[in-house]
Amino acid sequence: MGHQESYYRHNEAYAEFLAAWDEGFYAKYADTLAPGRPGARVLDVGCGVGQVVRRLKDAGFDAYGAEVSEPNVAKAREFGLNCQTYDGRHLPFPDRHFAGVGVLNVLEHVEAPEAFIAELVRVTEPGGRVLVSSPNFFRAIGWRDYHPHMRGLGNKWRNWRRVAAKRRLIRTSPDQVRFDRLTPIVKEPFTPDDDAIVATNGLEIAFFLRRSGCTVERVQCTDRYVAKPVDFLLNLTPLRLVMFNAFVVARRNP
Repeated sequence: MGHQESYYRHNEAYAEFLAAWDEGFYAKYADTLAPGRPGARVLDVGCGVGQVVRRLKDAGFDAYGAEVSEPNVAKAREFGLNCQTYDGRHLPFPDRHFAGVGVLNVLEHVEAPEAFIAELVRVTEPGGRVLVSSPNFFRAIGWRDYHPHMRGLGNKWRNWRRVAAKRRLIRTSPDQVRFDRLTPIVKEPFTPDDDAIVATNGLEIAFFLRRSGCTVERVQCTDRYVAKPVDFLLNLTPLRLVMFNAFVVARRNP
């Protein structure tokens, strides 16, 4: 049994934690995930208690959710949302089934993230959108960093060098590229996010989306709505690869 299943499958505290989240946290992700045609099928993987699914459903889309946590799915179904459990690896849907597929703060908890990205692409129709949003564990610029991997000048210098090394590896030996793994920090009482097992970052997310048959439209470091001039400046240069979050938008190739 993988980390997701063992830690989250029956975690009631996780469901209670997510139920209290402001839906504004999901707004940019949900609005970006929305397909371009009315009524299209769209999937939120790691749907929590269904906030994104509900937002997409209310916007007129045929919205689905998949989640490893049984308590989360139970809460989502109380609101009549089309959510179901899955094993954290294989999505229980046919090939090319959705016009849009997304994951928000999920990839960093997945046992085999490279294969999981390919699985997201598998269930996306040609021309459909694939959206992956995760923390950037290679932050070299930032403050109030929540994870030890991101904190302190020593770690920030190491992260800066690691991004440079990853860029060289992608260019010279692409078959050797893999996400770095982390040791999960499991706390009592329950605290989410510290238990990440994958050092997600925009550079490698974009790389594996391309390898899985997508065209990457943009890689941003902002996963929430901010003032447009601020958003423009933050995402203007390659420094976005060492700041804040990884918000990667792609299209599946025909």
